[in-house]
Amino acid sequence: MHPLVLLPGMNCTADLWTGADLDGAITPALDVPDIGAQVDRLLDDLPPRFVLVGLSLGAIVGMALAHRAPARVAGLCVMSTNAKAPTGAQRSAWQDWLDRLDAGESPRALQHGILPALLSPDAAARPELVERTLRMGDDTGAAVLRAQLRMQATRSDLRPGLRGLPMPVLVVSGQQDAICPPLFHAEIAGAAPHARAVSIDGGHLLALERPAEIGSLVRNWRRQSRI
Repeated sequence: MHPLVLLPGMNCTADLWTGADLDGAITPALDVPDIGAQVDRLLDDLPPRFVLVGLSLGAIVGMALAHRAPARVAGLCVMSTNAKAPTGAQRSAWQDWLDRLDAGESPRALQHGILPALLSPDAAARPELVERTLRMGDDTGAAVLRAQLRMQATRSDLRPGLRGLPMPVLVVSGQQDAICPPLFHAEIAGAAPHARAVSIDGGHLLALERPAEIGSLVRNWRRQSRI
């Protein structure tokens, strides 16, 4: 099978995938302040052909990469994500985070402020999941989070590029995702010609909340797609 690449969301790390039984995967950091330049970096660093799985910002980068270099991507799995261009409200929120980082606020504190959007109520009641979510902010650090916030602002509408993707695409949404609801994922699955959509019970950080289910989905999809 092709190598597996896992891309995390903003202010997240490879710990996002712990417990999904996707061991041996390549887990690059997202740390370039421009989405096109981040795609260039990944294409330079990754194997000639691979299966790409991304969550949230990682999925946005994954969709941009698959459009740019479809021959390199044997399969694409996107979850908890949005293919649309940023809104004015999103741009303002990212700038607010940049301003707060510049004022000395930590990535952990910023993560804490949006916990209800990141985790479903059931997950938010589990202290170990809350601590892992906050610790990913610690481990990301201010410099990388700044780069990711600037990268977010360089996003564009990815939906037109989805129509030409030749690889199998697995689209996974969380039924309780307050940031990227299932409707966003239905739009992605409707545009990509070889897409399959799955919605499971969980919030935005699906891989953290439902690691066994996410791992099983990815493994079965790869086996069925022979990638």
